[in-house]
Amino acid sequence: MLRSRVSPCLLVQNKGLVKTVRFSDPKYIGDPINAVKIFNEKEVDELIILDIDATSQNCEPDYKMIKNLANESRMPLCYGGGIKNAQQAQKIIKLGVEKVAISSEALNNPNVLKEMAAIIGKQSIVVVLDVKKSLFGNYEIYIHNGKKKFKKKLEQVISELEEIGIGELVINSIDRDGMMNGYDIKLVERVRELATVPLTIIGGAGKPEDILELIEKFKVIGASAGSLFVFKGVYKAVLISYLTQEVLIKIREIARSQSGK
Repeated sequence: MLRSRVSPCLLVQNKGLVKTVRFSDPKYIGDPINAVKIFNEKEVDELIILDIDATSQNCEPDYKMIKNLANESRMPLCYGGGIKNAQQAQKIIKLGVEKVAISSEALNNPNVLKEMAAIIGKQSIVVVLDVKKSLFGNYEIYIHNGKKKFKKKLEQVISELEEIGIGELVINSIDRDGMMNGYDIKLVERVRELATVPLTIIGGAGKPEDILELIEKFKVIGASAGSLFVFKGVYKAVLISYLTQEVLIKIREIARSQSGK
């Protein structure tokens, strides 16, 4: 049975761990392997790792890095970055990764999702949509690390993805990335109206209460965050952390109420 889950999202650039603000100004915060080791100890639900330059720079996935991360990880791992075809996705899954995340390629060449599903199964396919609000209040999709606006509307893209069949949809708010001022609840409401597949939200979480609000309001949903789990205090000192047992207990209580138990 599906349940709400909380996933740290790590961004990788030049083999190092970074954190961005609105998809810009990446700040180096450490070694990805060390972060995975710490999250192992925290027993997190799932870990999302995105190579933010692989697609925009037309690079092949870094299989050596992926293998090292997968070998170290004791939690389910989702990897994205530079994946363009079913063979690459299969190779990554064979390295020990549970899910592959596709963004620009899924939008430019939706047939690749069908090809991947035939080899690794649709449950292992995650599509990431980077979304930004326009001056007129509409939500628009951007590709290539937020640098280029995609021509199709959010509603049309989600409809097409639902028709093709994917395992999960990740909505990444460009406006809220690194801001730590809460999730874009209106964006989540809009996407929830359109999508029936499992949904994960990234962008904006600045405190545990933001995650609790998201889960309480939308029930079974994935809550992901970057800054919340890598920074400490107003000066954003680097400190890898996870939710406290108190917050995790509250999430479990919500899950039990969702299941009627």
